[in-house]
Amino acid sequence: MRRRFLAAAAFCFAALALLATTPLAAQQQSTTLSFSPRSLQVDGLLQRGRQLETERRWGEALAHYEDGLRLYPEDNNLEQRFETARLHYDLCRRYADRSYAASLTHLPTDKALDLYAQVLQKIQTHYVELPSWRELLERGTADLEVAMGESAFATRNMPERNPVRIDAFRRELHEMLAARTPATRLDARETVAAAASLAQARLGVPPTATVLEYLCGATNSLDPYSAYLTPDQLTEVYSQIEGNFVGLGVELKTSSGTLSIVRVIPGSPAEIAGIRNGDRIVAIDGRAVSDFSTDQAANMLQGPEGSVVTLAVAAADQPPRQLVVRRQRVEVPSVDQVQMLDPAAGIAYLKLTCFQKTTHRDLEAALWRLHREKMRTLIMDLRGNPGGLLISSVEVSDLFIDHGVIVSTRGRSAQEDFTYTAHEEGTWRVPLTVIIDQDSASAAEIFSGAVRDHHRGTVVGVRSFGKGSVQGIFPLEASDAGLRLTTAKFYSPTGRPYSRVGVEPDIVVHQVARPVNGAVESKDDAMLAAAVQVARDTVGRR
Repeated sequence: MRRRFLAAAAFCFAALALLATTPLAAQQQSTTLSFSPRSLQVDGLLQRGRQLETERRWGEALAHYEDGLRLYPEDNNLEQRFETARLHYDLCRRYADRSYAASLTHLPTDKALDLYAQVLQKIQTHYVELPSWRELLERGTADLEVAMGESAFATRNMPERNPVRIDAFRRELHEMLAARTPATRLDARETVAAAASLAQARLGVPPTATVLEYLCGATNSLDPYSAYLTPDQLTEVYSQIEGNFVGLGVELKTSSGTLSIVRVIPGSPAEIAGIRNGDRIVAIDGRAVSDFSTDQAANMLQGPEGSVVTLAVAAADQPPRQLVVRRQRVEVPSVDQVQMLDPAAGIAYLKLTCFQKTTHRDLEAALWRLHREKMRTLIMDLRGNPGGLLISSVEVSDLFIDHGVIVSTRGRSAQEDFTYTAHEEGTWRVPLTVIIDQDSASAAEIFSGAVRDHHRGTVVGVRSFGKGSVQGIFPLEASDAGLRLTTAKFYSPTGRPYSRVGVEPDIVVHQVARPVNGAVESKDDAMLAAAVQVARDTVGRR
């Protein structure tokens, strides 16, 4: 997906407000200010985040603040910077999206307004919390104001970028919104239509561009997981569910303005062409990656099935090598690296990379294979697993848990409240050790949480991500786009929430660094070494 500062002036204002409400006697006493290690750490996180923002590395800033919020989930400054970074990141991402550009060109204003009203209707019907029309309008206005400061939006939609006229427009827009009190979706639609007309009259912004900013502002600021999906993004979501897509077959990470290969999918065009884990893409079709935003560069890797792309790829301390890769349909295995780590002791291992439609089938096939190889205990590695389908996590849990609650969901409407339970039939009794890390999320947390709560195995690693909500995918009528909305929150078998809490392992093991060559070796992997030891102890007790 896998990943939330106040200026010095604001801090001074808070200090002055405190001083004004302090008794005079207290004001006259000498005061010593002290800073706890926590505040120093948060300040360091904010400083680094601001540096990334200044360099307009929005994807990295977003991931940075997200990591900070995992450590300090109640810090409002980190939360605010996360939200700001997300506004910029989402805007840059959609303006690098070819399908979104097509919408800007071909979607008439009245159709865009109908689309906005349809999105509001789906939020009203399905979102986990009851929306406020004024709040959604304010979020759309904030999105539009951010957009006017981003070159991606301004270059396409603002023929004249006059700061004085932009400031005057902002004041006029806020005055207009303050005079309106939207009571229904239709009121909100009319208000956005008026804002779009004003932006066109004062700044020359095409009305459809303004309407779509209000639409994205309403959806993308609801929570970190709800979002408007461009046609290409919707197709990508469906591909993830099905477990296949057209592309090169690599997982990318943006770092310092470069594209790093985190994982090459086995059997993919990238693997066949000679791309390896840990490589960096430095040029695409003869154009340096550093000349583009990371999202633009990543989009350049996409294309129709059968087309080719020329890459300059560099390994660590090696000169770049030129590779030609043909885009093909890639089958994404949700179960990977199935093997016996210690045949003599019967210690089996597999990595669960995601939860998709094929996961239950693929996992059962892997289990029977390991059973034939004399498996006595199983290590399941869920590190980096971002989750996937709720029902897939239930099916996988049901393979190992014979009775009781697996997970429960609770939403605003009764139809979102459901309790999923295990069935004894088809249960595997093999002892389990589950490895999780800070990037194990969503469905991976449902599985590992069920294993922990039912004492079905031992969970090893560090606290998981803490994504405790369910999202639904809603196609939008008369459009190829869609909507991802949070519809419910989910809870562990004992009723504990996962949101911002995650799963606490039974055995905590911190990993400093992990190998990137894909090899499964416990000597360089502290978490795996701990899991192997747990597995040995389990076998020894049987």
